[in-house]
Amino acid sequence: MIMNLYRCIDRDKFQFDFLYFTNKGCDFDEEIKQLGGKIYRITATNPLKRMKATQDLLQSNPQWKTVHCHMLFSNAFRLYAGYKAGVKQRISHSHNTSDESRNKLVSKIYQGLSRKFQLKYATDFVACGVEAGKFLFPTIKEVPVIPNSVDVQQFADKAAQSKNHLKNEFSLAEDTLILLQLGRLSQQKNHDFSIEIAKALKDQKINFNLFFAGEGNLEEDIKTKVKAAGLNEQIKFLGLRTDIAELLGGSDLLLMPSLHEGFPVVLVESQAAGTPALIADTISSEVDLGVNLITFESLTASAKIWAEQISKSIVQGKSATKTRIDILKHEGFDIFANVKRLEKLYTQTK
Repeated sequence: MIMNLYRCIDRDKFQFDFLYFTNKGCDFDEEIKQLGGKIYRITATNPLKRMKATQDLLQSNPQWKTVHCHMLFSNAFRLYAGYKAGVKQRISHSHNTSDESRNKLVSKIYQGLSRKFQLKYATDFVACGVEAGKFLFPTIKEVPVIPNSVDVQQFADKAAQSKNHLKNEFSLAEDTLILLQLGRLSQQKNHDFSIEIAKALKDQKINFNLFFAGEGNLEEDIKTKVKAAGLNEQIKFLGLRTDIAELLGGSDLLLMPSLHEGFPVVLVESQAAGTPALIADTISSEVDLGVNLITFESLTASAKIWAEQISKSIVQGKSATKTRIDILKHEGFDIFANVKRLEKLYTQTK
C-alpha cells in the first residue's frame, strides 16, 4: 500500500525515506532507491533502545517534517521518538482490526498504554478502513480513511491480458482449477486451513493447483505440512512476486481464510482484476465493494464446505458487474485520488 502511494505521489514535492528494524534485504529496497528514497536501519531489539535510536536518527535528520507510522501498537514508540525529536507532524496509521499476541493479559495492558501514547503524541490519525480505525483509535469519533488503493484501470488491463499466466508458467492442463493465496507466510494468513481445503478438493478428485505467493517465518513449517498431506503436486510456492495483476488475472479464485485483516489491498486488487475471492467472515464486510466478486465463509465451517463454496464463488464471479472499474473509482479505491488526499495531509502540518 505504501509503495503504491509512493510510486504515484509527486516526488518533486514529497519524498519518502524508510526506517527498517532489520538488516535483511526487503521486498522493495531497489525500487525505493530508484525512486529517490533512502533506507535507514535500526537493529536494536529492546523496545526502549530502539525508541532512543529512532529519536537520535530523527534529530540528526531535520529535513524530515513528518513521521508516518504503520506498525499498529508499536506506533506509540515511533510517535514518542518523533515528539522528543521535535518532528512537527506525527501520523499514526492503522492497518489492522486485531492483534496476534498470545498473552491476553499482557496484550491488553500493552494495547491500552499504546493507545494512550498514540492519542497524546500523534498529531494525525488515519486508517485503511472504518473498522481498522475503530480498532486502534476507539475513542476517536471519526478517523479519516485513506483506502488501500491501486491504479484500477491499469490493474484491470494487465489482468485481462494474463488469463493463462500460471497455466503457461507451470505447463498446466487447460481444465486445471487455479487457486491463489497472496500474503506473507504467517499465522494470521491461516495457511494450515488452506491445506485442509486443498485436501478436501483432492478427496473430491478435482484437478486443481493452489499457489501460495509470499514469504514468511512459517515457510518451512507450511512446506512440511504440505508434504505430510501428500499435496506437493497440488500446492506450489511462488515466493515473492511483483506480477500481482498477472497472478490474479491467471487465477480462477483468490482464497483468503485469514484469522484477521484490516482492509487488505489484495482484495482491492482482486476486484479490480475481476477475480472472485472466497474470504473468511473475520474480515470486515467493508472489503466488499459491491461488484459481486466477494464471498464470505465462516472459519467455523469445515474445509469441505469451503471446498464446495469455491465453485459457487467462481460461478457468482462470472456475473460480476461490468462497470466494476467505475464503481471502484467512485468508491475511492483508485490510487490517484488517494495520493491527492495524502498530499493534502502532508501539507497541513500543525
